[in-house]
Amino acid sequence: MTEFPSLPRLRAFGIALVLFPGATVLSGLAAEPASDPETAARAAAKRTYETRVVPFLKTYCSACHEDKQKGGVTFRYAKRDPGSPAFRSIWKTSLSNVESEAMPPEDEKQPTPEERKMFADWVNGLKYLSPKDPGAFVIHRLSKTEYGNTLRDLFGVDPGIASELPDEVPGAGYLNSISPVQMEQYLDIANKVLDEILTTDGKLPSQIESQLFGPVPATAKLSEESIRQSAVQLARRTFRRPPSDSEAALLVKVFRLARDNGKSDPESLLLMLKAALVSPQFLFITPIPATGNAPLPEIVPLDDDQLASRLSYFLWATMPDSTLTDLAAAGTLHQPEVLRAQVRRMLADPRSRALFDGFGAQWLGLDKLATKTFDAAKFPGMTQTLRTAMYDEARLFFADIVANNRSLTTFVDCDFSYLNETLAPLYGLEKTVTGPAMRKVRFTNENRGGILAMPGILATTSFPNRTSPVNRGVWVLEQVLGQHVPPAPANVPSLDKQDQKTVAGLTLRQRTELHRTNPVCANCHKILDPIGFGLENFDAIGRWRDADETGGTIDPTGELPGNLRFQSPGELKRIIASRSADLCRNLTEKMLAYALGRPLEGYDEIVVDQLTQTIKEDNYRMQTLISAIVGSYPFTHRRTKE
Repeated sequence: MTEFPSLPRLRAFGIALVLFPGATVLSGLAAEPASDPETAARAAAKRTYETRVVPFLKTYCSACHEDKQKGGVTFRYAKRDPGSPAFRSIWKTSLSNVESEAMPPEDEKQPTPEERKMFADWVNGLKYLSPKDPGAFVIHRLSKTEYGNTLRDLFGVDPGIASELPDEVPGAGYLNSISPVQMEQYLDIANKVLDEILTTDGKLPSQIESQLFGPVPATAKLSEESIRQSAVQLARRTFRRPPSDSEAALLVKVFRLARDNGKSDPESLLLMLKAALVSPQFLFITPIPATGNAPLPEIVPLDDDQLASRLSYFLWATMPDSTLTDLAAAGTLHQPEVLRAQVRRMLADPRSRALFDGFGAQWLGLDKLATKTFDAAKFPGMTQTLRTAMYDEARLFFADIVANNRSLTTFVDCDFSYLNETLAPLYGLEKTVTGPAMRKVRFTNENRGGILAMPGILATTSFPNRTSPVNRGVWVLEQVLGQHVPPAPANVPSLDKQDQKTVAGLTLRQRTELHRTNPVCANCHKILDPIGFGLENFDAIGRWRDADETGGTIDPTGELPGNLRFQSPGELKRIIASRSADLCRNLTEKMLAYALGRPLEGYDEIVVDQLTQTIKEDNYRMQTLISAIVGSYPFTHRRTKE
């Protein structure tokens, strides 16, 4: 068993208070037998590996990637346990290289198309070598947003009260530790909350006191039973679940320490509240400690309190409300029909904006818009006001798709968006859209509508001084269609480093197409470049144009694999939207990973298969996607051993 990260001691009123011992997370692999189709698929994957993949690797890969590690890839250990999640990235990278024909190198023996397809099919079937497993239960500290929202719902304070906390570092994941400095920040915020809500005589408002402590007898000195009941109620509210006996006892101990040091009972209750607000049970989302001596199965369903918290922080980025808490207490939240009804209710609540702020903005790349640098001389209009309008457009567009349960393809191909007078000039609609309020606007221009033509996204995929067809192409492939694009080779110069005499007079498209003359670049660029060129009519902040930065006429035509030709951004949008299965799978993978707070691995891919089939059967509707994720195996189960 691993102990919860140790936390510093808290000194308050001169008393050294030892904070709560950390919860432990246990996990392990599932012993639950797979269904017959999964068993058959697992056996087929093993046979293919032994009879075809091993010879494939020996013939085409082992010379450079067996004992060596060229390009960061070695099969030495992955071959011993190919189904292990630890080697998933190796197989995925290899698949990308083999499918794009970047590997083997041109001067080496090449696989036949049938062999490449065999390898691709096997890698895509690797999931069947993984045992049925919900994955690790991720202990994660409440994000700044989650923490502020939780304080809002507990005390009615503005969530901005948490603004002094540092922003999460992108890519750092869900941190599971607290430094002494951070602990002091949490204590300071707890003090600010109490300063804001306490009445002039230093008491909690009666409604908040009742919610936190339950009925408190109006006596000079509380009985031991009253103290214990108050501690249990406080823990139930702040920990978002019933406390264990030891957790409640620690809160009682805090009360006694305060009372023994001369504090009144109301003051001792406040100190008990402060201790709860800086406890790991409040600051972290953790599994409930096991009770009793009976061994647990290796995998168990989440209990209803855990499920309520997971659901609430997924959709609202805050603690469960009274409805979820009551359903959890009644033991009915886990029932599929109840869970689906709660998803519908929560998505209709204004707090569901958190799903865009937490997931949607990150998926679309708009979380970077506020701090992205632009050339002020070329784009003087790129003000903070315009950036806010760009963000709000995407947020309201996302909310519309959720609220109206639209098809996921609406993200790409539609005829509406949300504009105000700040954003309208980028669309050429400054004469028809006035006023600061965002409002829904229908487009008659088929080139507008959807995320591919949205100014905020076009801006985040541009350089500070010009557009980037490559960045835009990569963004569409990776963020919309879910295709992995290998990084550019280190020895290939960027466009800005091309010989300026050689490229003088060339349009940006012509300069970019020079990359295709390099065989190392050609395989990727033949897919991503046409997409980027198809969006070149939009400048670096999303305005329509007919000529690029060099003055050359823009040619937005292109062709994608399968002889799919397009003449305009509108036609490109329709082609991308027609790949509804890819769009659905990509969005399912990304949202499931967000909901679980961890990367997907192993058995998760089988879950994604099941989810995408369910979503497809309902015409790829957005609420069906969200509801299916909430009811999925990894969302509703956890390991008990790690």
